[in-house]
Amino acid sequence: MSEPRAAKRLFIETYGCQMNVYDSERMRDVLGPLGYAVTDKPDDADLVILNTCHIREKATEKVYSEIGRLRAHKERRAIEGKTTTIAIAGCVAQAEGEEIIRRAPEVDLVVGPQAYHKLPELIARAARKTGERLAADFTAQEKFDGLPARAPDGVTAFLSVQEGCDKFCTFCVVPYTRGAEFSRPIKDVLAEARSLTDRGVREITLLGQNVNAYHGDASFTDLLEQLARLDGLERIRYMTSHPIEMTDELIALHGAEPKLMPFLHLPVQSGSDRILKAMNRKHDGAFYRDIIARMRQVRPDIAVSTDFIVGFPGEREQDFEDTMQLARDIDFALAFSFKYSSRPGTPAAAMMGQVDEGVKGERLQALQKLLFEQQTAFNKSQVGRVLPVLVTGDGRMAGQKHGRSPYLQSVHFDDTTARNGDIVSVRILSGSQNSLAGARVALAAEVA
Repeated sequence: MSEPRAAKRLFIETYGCQMNVYDSERMRDVLGPLGYAVTDKPDDADLVILNTCHIREKATEKVYSEIGRLRAHKERRAIEGKTTTIAIAGCVAQAEGEEIIRRAPEVDLVVGPQAYHKLPELIARAARKTGERLAADFTAQEKFDGLPARAPDGVTAFLSVQEGCDKFCTFCVVPYTRGAEFSRPIKDVLAEARSLTDRGVREITLLGQNVNAYHGDASFTDLLEQLARLDGLERIRYMTSHPIEMTDELIALHGAEPKLMPFLHLPVQSGSDRILKAMNRKHDGAFYRDIIARMRQVRPDIAVSTDFIVGFPGEREQDFEDTMQLARDIDFALAFSFKYSSRPGTPAAAMMGQVDEGVKGERLQALQKLLFEQQTAFNKSQVGRVLPVLVTGDGRMAGQKHGRSPYLQSVHFDDTTARNGDIVSVRILSGSQNSLAGARVALAAEVA
């Protein structure tokens, strides 16, 4: 009897946003039927995929640097008689695909975000050395129609419902790398959600470049309401949202639907109306403050998260102070902040008044100090409360479990009996900048 053939090894390196994390999971699902088993070491891999992000500065240079390391890996394996396929995916692949093909002959495939369903065909062509090495068409519906059933790793999962962007913020490449806004039909979203819950998923995070701009034959609020009716689905989240898409109905739903978690990620980018206009954000500081005030009226305990860009072209000291004041006024539970980085082809790259890197660094340091203080204070404010925690796995220490609070905080707690997917009562004993620690209490305990 012949020996069973060893599984082929797949390594995926994921950069950037949650959408890329979702896309990497879907590529894994596509490649599983071809016999690929995931490895966490590129040296073991027969197929290496870099799922790239084009948002940050020098993203392209980082890809070429990684390709150089993979070239050496490919050459070493070739000496051993092994074949290695290198694929570049994601937004850098979409934006720089032809240049990658020209500069990096060791790359076998360049695959844009809307072509992952074609991977089996593309890999077969690469093995035969036939066909195009570049697949970067904008065919979002075709992509989703061609993807297989999900294979979730745990009790939480991402679910992409919307892709692309029509907002054209002047600093952002997403409209050029992900295309126009596209929303999946609601029946397809619900079918994928049912498939996930049938496989043990208890919390789903809906994803989109502008997820609350969803318009797939229903409104985003309608979609959330229908998802909330699914048996087995206990928690619903969504990101990333745009302030101008926060409708009255969506805000009201946060106060009415218990499965919709009290956590809102709503990027503001700047507190300066002058800079927001230059960014083409289509809202001002007062508009943003009003949304948060209305959200807190219907759901007083909601945790608000955001994104900031510091040092946008033309940003003056008063503009930066306006950003600091907005952060003080809102008091964020979590925030992500970055120095502005020029992206070729975007309007902001050609703007006058580019801010000195040293000034950007100083401003970012001051803003992050405030934001980290707010995040730590929010986490410490949970001490003494009993929170419902979704168990996601074992903790870092023996006798511990790990889970998520309703506010998306990481929680470690003492327990040995809870199973993944359980929602248990945990008394919070301490809080730090990045996590909470506690102990499980009796199941009958009242949740604060």
